[in-house]
Amino acid sequence: MESQARGGTRWRRFGLVMVPSVAATAAIGVALAQGALAASFSVSGQEFKVSVDRLYGEGFVQYGASVNPPGPGREPVAVSAFERAEINNLCQSVVVPVPFIGDVTLKIGAGSDPSNPVIADNLFIDISQLDAQAVFTNIDIGVSVDDQSRGPDPTGEFTPGSFGQQAESVVLTDVEQTAWATSAGTFELTDLSLSLHAGKDECF
Repeated sequence: MESQARGGTRWRRFGLVMVPSVAATAAIGVALAQGALAASFSVSGQEFKVSVDRLYGEGFVQYGASVNPPGPGREPVAVSAFERAEINNLCQSVVVPVPFIGDVTLKIGAGSDPSNPVIADNLFIDISQLDAQAVFTNIDIGVSVDDQSRGPDPTGEFTPGSFGQQAESVVLTDVEQTAWATSAGTFELTDLSLSLHAGKDECF
């Protein structure tokens, strides 16, 4: 019985360590929106996976940039940014190697009720891979990143004058993406659930 109690306590403590990181991420997003922090930051050495049933975004822009994970060199990303996004059935997962335990998957879910989606303002996603069905409204392809007139102002490590695209709105369905970082001015996670799983139990 005692050994089982110790094992349970270890998992609870690990969860308590991870939960404040979610709050810290939200605090960073607020600071970004208020201009207190630069949006270009060193990312962790791990990518994470995100799946979404449906994302409706207003004021969409996309352009190439790079992020700075630990180690030599930078990683290229496609930055997708939205003035406002409504997200149905969000799943986010990251596999964390834990000493003496092995891989542990941290999984976050939100917006499971179609009538009560996740809401994000000034949402930026640094993507390394994306699969989805997409419908764009009033899209402009080949716009200079400096001359984009829709969506949030470009941030991060991008090349002035480089290729970009923009749209009045976009609907993405059956989304599966791998990303290095996400930031938002506000991120309202409805029906938030956070769980830990031994081994790899990713969103896709």
